[in-house]
Amino acid sequence: MKIKDKLLKLQDEKYKEFQSKLVPNIPKETILGIKTPELRELAKEVFKSDEREVFLNDLPHKYYEENLIHFFVISMIKDFDECIKRVEEFLPYVDCWPVSDQATPKCFKKNHEKLLPHIKKWISSKHIYISRFGIRMLMNEYLGDDFKEEYLKLVSKVKADDYYLKMMVAWYFATALAKRYDETIPYLEKYSLDEWIHNKTIQKAIESFRVTKEHKEYLRTLKKTK
Repeated sequence: MKIKDKLLKLQDEKYKEFQSKLVPNIPKETILGIKTPELRELAKEVFKSDEREVFLNDLPHKYYEENLIHFFVISMIKDFDECIKRVEEFLPYVDCWPVSDQATPKCFKKNHEKLLPHIKKWISSKHIYISRFGIRMLMNEYLGDDFKEEYLKLVSKVKADDYYLKMMVAWYFATALAKRYDETIPYLEKYSLDEWIHNKTIQKAIESFRVTKEHKEYLRTLKKTK
């Protein structure tokens, strides 16, 4: 059975109504209403099947769920060069935040040196969800041992007018406050970020269980008020 046929059998009108409210920027008719665990299971089937190459080459897809499966399949590719090739082919077709956010290729973890130039290119993209994906990869992969202060500056310079891109910048800085507080706090103290991003960063950091009580109290004093 073809992938699209399997998806059509799994569609759920009630869940579609719920899902369409989470991704209001894409046409409702492109959403079938299928829960993520089912899509991940189907992605595993696709990855192991003879249909994989045909599916990955069949762009653009019609349904939101096809795009999710596409990225889930890519994330399972172990060879870094092949994975990057597939990521770069697919990114221009990403049209909403869940598709941008739900897949992280496993091979990225062991290939930070090779990955970084791609991340920098993605972050600088004018395509909202390519830039969002790049920032998320920088957040996921480079706030640990491979962290450099220049990465904070890179994200701070993103010109974000779109809500979903601004949210990603704020998410990055809130996570950086949790993991790299001393290097990150000057961006809040000097009010280096856009006002909306600045306040959203503080909000998300205060909501985080990874930020200390003392740091949260100080962050509250830095909130911009009109």
